[in-house]
Amino acid sequence: MTIAAELTAKLRARLGLGGAPFGNLFRATSDEAAAATIRQALAAGVLYLDTAPHYGNGLSEHRYGCALRDVPRDSYVLSTKVGRLLSSDSSAPRNQHGYIDVLPFVQRYDYSHDGTLRSLEDSLQRLGTARLDIAYVHDIDVATHRADQPARFREAMNGAMPALARLKTEGVLGGYGIGVNDVQVCCDTLAATDVDIILLAGRYTLADQSALSTLLPECLRRNVAVVVGGPFNSGILATGARPRDGSAPYFNYAPAAEPIIARVAAIESACVKYAVPLQAAALQFPAAHPAVVNVLVGARSIAELDANLAYARFPIPIEFWKTLRECGLIDPAAPIPGQSMGAT
Repeated sequence: MTIAAELTAKLRARLGLGGAPFGNLFRATSDEAAAATIRQALAAGVLYLDTAPHYGNGLSEHRYGCALRDVPRDSYVLSTKVGRLLSSDSSAPRNQHGYIDVLPFVQRYDYSHDGTLRSLEDSLQRLGTARLDIAYVHDIDVATHRADQPARFREAMNGAMPALARLKTEGVLGGYGIGVNDVQVCCDTLAATDVDIILLAGRYTLADQSALSTLLPECLRRNVAVVVGGPFNSGILATGARPRDGSAPYFNYAPAAEPIIARVAAIESACVKYAVPLQAAALQFPAAHPAVVNVLVGARSIAELDANLAYARFPIPIEFWKTLRECGLIDPAAPIPGQSMGAT
């Protein structure tokens, strides 16, 4: 299974723009700032935009819909996710799941065939579009569902996946897959069914290369595209091991453990030696793997977006990457920017 060549070309154009900040993840942003950031991204050549119902209980999708209202539909790639349905509730908490000042809905998991169709129909209305390019089955991992995960996984494989396959056949979708932050559930999915694309957050980065040995080679073999999300690992690869404001560095949405802090501190030492911003190294490393078609990073303002684009273009000498490899900070099997896979 594959996604169309024109979709792949747009995915590879630049960084992708993640939609979690537009759902007010951790702190609120305005409708105006969100719209301005989205439009600036398109103007700067960022052609891949991702969102989800989970992000602010539909707030991120609404904001994308408003910003894209007058933009030619074929000029960008748009993805959203399924697995959570939103129900209106006037007493719903304003802050939910790490999102601030969300829309007045509550979420419930539903990976069934009919639930998937309803989820996408709701998303299309919030986004103000008649079609999507990519749909991901969202968060079918153990960390999200714990003891319920095996049942949820079966529900997704038997319900959501056939629904998405049908929609692709009908031309409503350009491709489909899963969006998770767990390597094992990706391998389990590939063992159970065919998908076009995987959005994997945080598991192929400078700080965590756990996807390298098993998942990425299988994706190459199966011609499954990989989008790397969370290239900063939810904080530490953007703030560094010792944030300037004195706060704790975050890794995988929690205070970082000491081995991760030590690893990032060692990477920062090489960054100082070669005058390379840590953020630039974090954004450029995962893109070197041939299975990776896009690196998806959030931005809640034009300033953050412009900074990320500059980091993605920052010239990094190959000696920097070789130093990281020699110090054991990059897996020897990992491709490095500027060097073909298998070269030394």
